[in-house]
Amino acid sequence: MPVPLYQAKAEFFRMLGHPVRIRVLELLCEGPTPVRDLLAQIDIEASNLSQQLAVLRRQGIVRATRDGSTVVYELAGPDVSDLMKAARRILTELIIGQERLLAELQEAEQR
Repeated sequence: MPVPLYQAKAEFFRMLGHPVRIRVLELLCEGPTPVRDLLAQIDIEASNLSQQLAVLRRQGIVRATRDGSTVVYELAGPDVSDLMKAARRILTELIIGQERLLAELQEAEQR
């Protein structure tokens, strides 16, 4: 029996629900990146990074190419970058709304 679309979406977002995976995707939005550079920018063990990259690779979110002894990762397509940008916009709007609410509460408290 096929998986309902809403369930597939939930599984997709669960897959993204790890801080290291999100950080990797943010870095890859800047362009293809060797594993050594990812390690330098993310403070985790190489084995942990490898596990997180494997999850992203299995889901088809990133792809790896080998250049000699160097493995380079890149986003599998531009939609992932668009998703990361959308998440940033949504979070920005949420924070702005919270700041407005905080200002209103502080103003009301001063009266």
